[in-house]
Amino acid sequence: MKILITGTAGFIGFHLAKKLLDGGNTVVGMDNINDYYDQKLKFARLAETGIEKAEIEWNKPVKSHNYPKYTFYRTNLEDREAMGSLFREEQFDRVVHLAAQAGVRYSLENPHAYINCNLVGFMNILESCRHNAVKHLVYASSSSIYGLNKSMPFSVHDNVDHPVSLYAATKKSNELMAHTYSHLYGLPTTGLRFFTVYGPWGRPDMALFIFTEKIMKGEQIDVYNHGKMERDFTYIDDIIEGVIRVLNKPPEGNSDWDPMQPDPATSPAPYKMYDIGNNNPVKLMDFVHAIEEATGKKAKINYMPIQPGDVEKTWADVKDLIQHFGYKPDTEIEEGVRRFVEWYQEGY
Repeated sequence: MKILITGTAGFIGFHLAKKLLDGGNTVVGMDNINDYYDQKLKFARLAETGIEKAEIEWNKPVKSHNYPKYTFYRTNLEDREAMGSLFREEQFDRVVHLAAQAGVRYSLENPHAYINCNLVGFMNILESCRHNAVKHLVYASSSSIYGLNKSMPFSVHDNVDHPVSLYAATKKSNELMAHTYSHLYGLPTTGLRFFTVYGPWGRPDMALFIFTEKIMKGEQIDVYNHGKMERDFTYIDDIIEGVIRVLNKPPEGNSDWDPMQPDPATSPAPYKMYDIGNNNPVKLMDFVHAIEEATGKKAKINYMPIQPGDVEKTWADVKDLIQHFGYKPDTEIEEGVRRFVEWYQEGY
């Protein structure tokens, strides 16, 4: 298969590209390498897959020095002409769309970035898939869309109509847009609601990276909601395994779908939604203790009130993932944090 992965200078996209390339697939990576966080880390991820910074130009293919079946493009999702040209020239079998303007808190500061990238960009992905006979589009949604929902664990079969951040609202919008294209054009789409992904090569704006860096330096860490938060942390290797299993099995329409009692996770169209998380919420302070254990240093903690847009708890319901793919993420938080800290100490 020839697979497009958007966001391959990013955390999840980088790991997915490596895994698929190691499996012998032909992969085209795409990223705009924006400055939302340290570009040096993004270029380092690309270098790890054989894409050299000096060779990167806008909208021009760069061949990997490590993988003969890997090509990278620096392209903006919002550039409709460039996206259309990329799809026409490469003719992808399947697409994994991971590129997005990320971050709940940043959406309070720069909302227009989320509209441009997450809505206009996703529109260009859908149109390009439609006009180039892509056989399956897998795209990243987020646990953030559960918003004011209190029913635990969070389930894709529940309505999610009350997001509490613009970031979450754009991800909900992506799901609605994908369903429209599945319904109108028969485009098979699968959305994955990721739950707090972490691990080596992770994002420096995420809690694990921030906490580890400050604890290692003996600096104070800000812990929101006075530490009374829980997250369904999901290790990167578990996420990648789940994405690949889903990618290999395009959805079919649900012939039992009842319009009088509509299931948000399925449709008569080839459309499906999944939670992908560890199914095991971890208390924030236990997470901090795991970092302390891995670094051998004690955290200096500044307790803060909850920030706008944050939710107190996330918890993934992965029953559908187990039923349809025989798979459940299961890396323990202590092991995952240890692996990250080892990477941070030795590599970053």
